[in-house]
Parts: sequence; C-alpha cells; structure tokens
Amino acid sequence: MSNQDTEHMKRIFVVDDEVDVTELLEYKLKQAGYAVRAINDPLRTIGLARDLRPDLIILDMMMPDLSGVQLLRMIRGDGVLQDIPIIFLTAKGDITDKVKGLESGADDFMTKPFDARELLLRVKSLLRRAKSAAAKPSTRLSAGGLLMDIEKHEVTADGSVVDLTATEFKLLRILLDRKGRVQSREELLADVWNYSPDLETRTVDTHVRRLREKLGAAGDTIETIRGVGYRISN
Repeated sequence: MSNQDTEHMKRIFVVDDEVDVTELLEYKLKQAGYAVRAINDPLRTIGLARDLRPDLIILDMMMPDLSGVQLLRMIRGDGVLQDIPIIFLTAKGDITDKVKGLESGADDFMTKPFDARELLLRVKSLLRRAKSAAAKPSTRLSAGGLLMDIEKHEVTADGSVVDLTATEFKLLRILLDRKGRVQSREELLADVWNYSPDLETRTVDTHVRRLREKLGAAGDTIETIRGVGYRISN
C-alpha cells in the first residue's frame, strides 16, 4: 500500500475491556480498509485519542474503572476530540441504556452480540455524515465576546443582541470570516460596497467606528492596523 493510500485511510479507535471484542473488531475493520487502533484499558483512552486523532471511536459502555458514559462526556468536553463520531457498544439491550448513551452524546448505538456487517455499515454511514458536515461552511462565526449567527442574521455582543444595518452586518461578517487576516480599506470597499465610484476609503473608517460603538466593549475585537486597514484577531 502506498503512503498516499495510508494517509487517506480513515482511522478507527476501538475501546473495549473485552479482548475478544477488540480482536474481532480490529480484524473486521482492517479487512474493510480502515486503519485501526484498539485498546482494553479505558484509562488510556483520552491520551491515545488525542495522539491518534481518529475519524471515529467505537466505545464500550460498561467498563471497569471508567465507564463509556464517563469517557464520552470527557471526549465531548475536549476541544480536540469533541466532534469525533462515536458508536456505543453495550451488552445490555435495555432501552434505558440506549437513551442514556445517546443523551450523553453518542452518535449511534449497538447491542452485543452484534453483527459485524451491520456495524461496518454504521461505521461507513457515520463517516459519510461526518464528511458531509465538515464540507458545509459554518453558519456561526465568533471572536472574543462576538457571536454571529448567519442563518438567523443575528449578532450578539457579550450575550446581548445588537441591531446592525445590512452593511454593518456584511462588514462584520467579512472581518469574522477572515479572522486573523488584515483587510485593507480597499479590499473592504470592494467586498462590502462593490467599489461604488462615489465612495472613499474614509467610508470604511466611518462604518467601523459606528460598528464598534454598537458592539460596546466587544468592539475592541476589531483592531486598527495603522496605514492599512482592520483585523479581527481572536
């Protein structure tokens, strides 16, 4: 297998205290073309997951020392791991366990003993969904105390809704969308006002000043880069 093929292999991380389960899953998943890492010690899960950055985790619900539910909550609270799709495995078929797992943040659920073919189909489906979600542009942009919800066409500053004109909203959206990159006055004139011939660069300064005033303390997020333009840096 070429290095390029290896780089594009989806990585699956399996955590289950039963050796026969991890061996079976490792064999079946590798056979299906996935790169697999399996462990039987739940206490090593978070550290290894952060190193591996898997595309999907298969997690046993009932384990000694640290339960799958506890691990799931830790994963969902971790900035690096929180968006990884997770399939729960459990020996119990009780609907209460299923609900508990899904409420804790699991994306799917299978009861032992499971059919390996069905599990592979669920893995494939979850990975496809994750890829589709990653391809969609974010509808929420943020920096400091600022939060913009593009779908709702709403901006909040330190938790309070701010009433912006269409032009102010567009200006702020461009700055947030290009966070960390300096935008010259000329670029902003072109992107926000489409270079209307009757406008000058001071038009940008005027709108930025009004925008900062409306945003209050959160307006400090917009930095002035002397002689160039503006930037949102955090």
